[in-house]
Amino acid sequence: MLAQLSILAPGLLGASVARAARARNVASRIVIWTRRPETRAELAGQPWCDEASDDPGRAVTGATLVVIAAPVDQIPALTRQIAPCLRSDAIVTDVGSVKGEISRLCAAALGSSAHFVGSHPMAGSEKTGWMHGTEKLFEGRTCFVTPLAATDARATETVVQFWRDLGGKPAVVDPDRHDEIVAHISHLPQVIASTLCAFLATKDATWGSYAGGGLRDTTRIAGSDPELWRTILEQNRDEILRALDEYENTLHRFRAALANKDYAAITHEMKRAQDYRRGLQPPA
Repeated sequence: MLAQLSILAPGLLGASVARAARARNVASRIVIWTRRPETRAELAGQPWCDEASDDPGRAVTGATLVVIAAPVDQIPALTRQIAPCLRSDAIVTDVGSVKGEISRLCAAALGSSAHFVGSHPMAGSEKTGWMHGTEKLFEGRTCFVTPLAATDARATETVVQFWRDLGGKPAVVDPDRHDEIVAHISHLPQVIASTLCAFLATKDATWGSYAGGGLRDTTRIAGSDPELWRTILEQNRDEILRALDEYENTLHRFRAALANKDYAAITHEMKRAQDYRRGLQPPA
C-alpha cells in the first residue's frame, strides 16, 4: 500500500485513479490538487479524497507516487513546478496519451530528485470531468508504461504494479513506440470519427434524424472534448500524419475498386476488416 498517492488535475482519469485506489486499498492517503476553488470544495466531500489542496507543491509533499492527470501540454510544466517538493524516492507518472517528448522533458525536469515513469491507460470516455470518474474504469484495460532507457527499473516496476492493482493490464513499451501505436489505434479513429461528423454537418440537417445505430456507434468518440484533442493532435502530430497517409492510401484503393466495379476486391477488403474487428479483444 502506498503511504500517499497525490493526483494533480483530476478529470475523468484522475478521479477514476483516486476512486479505484480507494476502493482497492492501494493508498492509505489520497491528496488531490485542482486549480479551481469550486472543484476543491466539491472534492473535499468525496470519500476517495483525503485532502483537496490549492497548491501542487503542497499536494505532492510526502507523496510516494504522484499521478499527473492534466492535459498533455501541461504535464512537463507541472512536473517542473513540483520537482523541488518531491521526496528523493518519489515516483511521478502521468496518464497522457502522448509519451515520447513528455517522457524526456519530465525526466529531465526531475533530474536526480525523483523518478519519472510515463503511463497511458487505454481507458476513458467521450465524457469529461471528475464527476464521471469510476472505480472500474481501468479494469481489464491496457495500461501502457513507458520508461526511458535510463529509467530506474524499480520505479518502473512500481508503476507497473500500481496499474495492475487498479485492475489494469500493464504493457511496458518504449515511449516513441507507444506514440506510433496509439496514433493508429486511438488518434486515427478519433480523427476519422470527427471528420466524418464534420462532413455530415455540411449536409441536410434532417438526415441525422434518420440514422440508425451504425452512425452512432461509428461516431461516438466524435463527442469528445475538441480542446483536449487539439493538444493530443499537436503533441503527436508526426505519427498521426504518417497514420493518415497510410489510411488515405487504403481509402484510395477502396475508392478505385468501387469506381472500377471491382467488387471482388471490395469484398476482400471488407472481409479483412471483418476478421480484424472480430479479433479485437472486448474489455473485461
